[in-house]
Amino acid sequence: MSDDLLREWADKAEQDYDAALILFKERKRSLCDIVCFHSQQCAEKYWKAFLVSCKKPFFKTHDLAELRESVVRLDGTFALIGDLLKTLNPYSVDVRYPGDEADRKEAGRAIKAMKEVRAFVRGKLKGRI
Repeated sequence: MSDDLLREWADKAEQDYDAALILFKERKRSLCDIVCFHSQQCAEKYWKAFLVSCKKPFFKTHDLAELRESVVRLDGTFALIGDLLKTLNPYSVDVRYPGDEADRKEAGRAIKAMKEVRAFVRGKLKGRI
């Protein structure tokens, strides 16, 4: 897998990062569900970018716990941010359908977790993205 593919994953992650931050600033209507979703997506795509950088294939999944196992096997230091994935994991599907809603406080926690995951993974990929 090429560095081009790695950059594509990172670019997609950055789109989710920007979307989450922009939507979090919206005050006229609550977009917290979408903020949480994009926060989860950003983290997911950065973890997949790391797998791509290690030339490790992965299944199509939104389950961050599943991705965590694959990534930690490659680099044990990723276990240090595993709790952040527990924060973000429910937002891949749950908040996108009726019956579950995120509030502003929850969206703020998702943004914080996303930023920490992003910084950590970008540090691992330094010079490649």
